[in-house]
Amino acid sequence: MAATATQKLPEEVIKTELSQYARRRDTKGPYADNLDLDVLIVGAGFSGIYLLYEMRKQGYKTTLYDAGTGFGGTWRWNCYPGARVDSPVPIYQLSIPEVYNTWSFTTNYPDWRELQAYFDYVDKVCDLSKDTAFETVVTSAEFDEQAGKWTVKTADGRTAKTRFLIIAAGFAAKLYIPDYKGIDKFKGVIHHSSFWPPEDVDVKGKRVAVVGTGASGVQIAQEWGPQVEHMTVFMRTPNLALPMGKRPMSKEEQDGLKPLYPEILELRERCFAGFTYEFAETDTFDHTPEEREAFYEALWKRGGFSLWLGGYRDYFFDMKANREAYNFWAKKQRQRVKNPAKRDLLCPLEPPHAFGIKRPCLEQNYFEVLDQDNVDIVDISEKGGNRIVEFTETGIKTADGKVHEVDVVALATGFDITTGGMTSMGLKSINGTYLKDEWKASANTYLGTTISGYPNMFHVYGPHGPTLLSNGPTAAEVQGRWIRDAINLINKQGLKSINATPEATKAWKDRINELSNRTLMPTARSTYMGGSLPGKAFEQVNYAGGVDKYKGEIREVLKGWKGFKTVPLAA
Repeated sequence: MAATATQKLPEEVIKTELSQYARRRDTKGPYADNLDLDVLIVGAGFSGIYLLYEMRKQGYKTTLYDAGTGFGGTWRWNCYPGARVDSPVPIYQLSIPEVYNTWSFTTNYPDWRELQAYFDYVDKVCDLSKDTAFETVVTSAEFDEQAGKWTVKTADGRTAKTRFLIIAAGFAAKLYIPDYKGIDKFKGVIHHSSFWPPEDVDVKGKRVAVVGTGASGVQIAQEWGPQVEHMTVFMRTPNLALPMGKRPMSKEEQDGLKPLYPEILELRERCFAGFTYEFAETDTFDHTPEEREAFYEALWKRGGFSLWLGGYRDYFFDMKANREAYNFWAKKQRQRVKNPAKRDLLCPLEPPHAFGIKRPCLEQNYFEVLDQDNVDIVDISEKGGNRIVEFTETGIKTADGKVHEVDVVALATGFDITTGGMTSMGLKSINGTYLKDEWKASANTYLGTTISGYPNMFHVYGPHGPTLLSNGPTAAEVQGRWIRDAINLINKQGLKSINATPEATKAWKDRINELSNRTLMPTARSTYMGGSLPGKAFEQVNYAGGVDKYKGEIREVLKGWKGFKTVPLAA
């Protein structure tokens, strides 16, 4: 049936809230009302899947809730054009032998389609679906101290009770769309990258706009540029992107590596960022200029994050050392841009911020695509003075008065980063306060896995863990095992609940800031420092000491529950 003048086709309807996806698929199993559980997990990405796998192995009655239509977390939502991972095979997967021994990727950097296929395979091998309720959006959760249980409610009216609640929403569960004037007037197609329609949008021969040049903006732009009539990229900050080095990977190549997978997957937990890169043992100026150039060139040829995570050990801490890394990056990338004006916008001689203190994007042909004649770059930074003023019926108006006429708009404007997924669930503390209010001024956790006032509640891949400074599966498994062992210990010791103390919370926050303040990260606003959401605190939201150190620190706490108030079952 054709859409009427007032109706929009499914691929034209912009979605902004997870609740728009809520639907009760069934009345049995994980979809039943009034579930009584040992463990309830919210979020079916790497973290949630790993914890479901581990909790079931321990014999706990466990259910997993997810707002999406299938497993994969961010890879179920981020199906925008060009969406591809920036962590290479084999480290970007779960260390579940029965899965990795029988699964092969086609490339070292899989795209969203292949990652969805991977998660479907994990489901098939581990039989996850029988304990998972999809299109299930949590709207409230409150802990009963007397009963020692959480009561969790969903958007479609279900209730579940659980001893332990694990929030595995990740760092990018709540999208952010700036409050653009007139956005509802626009008569073309417009979507946020995170809620991109899985049926995609046809842009061949059309005029398109990409708002934002973070990772999703880079990937959409390099995908769209070659096939559209015209593309306008609205850029606030140049992306100091690095060549991905994407290549095919045969099954034979992967099978040959699989005997080493246990060692490789263990090695990632001993490296700073959960990859298999580690910083050099030398400082930048220990080398002559010629030696530095040769070192940088070797890293560049390796591709991926080599220059970022395998560089000199001092460049994250010393601005002069950092400038050397930036100068090399700019020299390499400027060679790829022929248009002088675009070259200075995309790869300025003066760094927009210190190199590496924002997570670089991995690109394939981004600079060549933006150099095309059918692509315009609009500088919407404060310095550029040409911000987006409003949307019109036919396009986007900037401060210079020009209306950029477009048919399709991709909003690559990011997320309420790290904290937004948790603060949108209606989580209520035993003190009668709500997390969304408590964290308005600043996020506070203990160990990046627990929150004071929320007994028996854990979170994974969120604030104050390695999170954005780590390969996702690495951080998920380090924290997931800790949560598994904490729950086992609670039961072994006959405890009703554990609750982080305010004093321990403050000490952990001080630790987070201490580690961050040693680095150059506080010199710029970034996803590491709370993101760009207006009014959000400018603060470090990640553990910046490295995955290996983090693992050791949180493990020590389990000896005697340092920093927790414990309540015995008899209480």
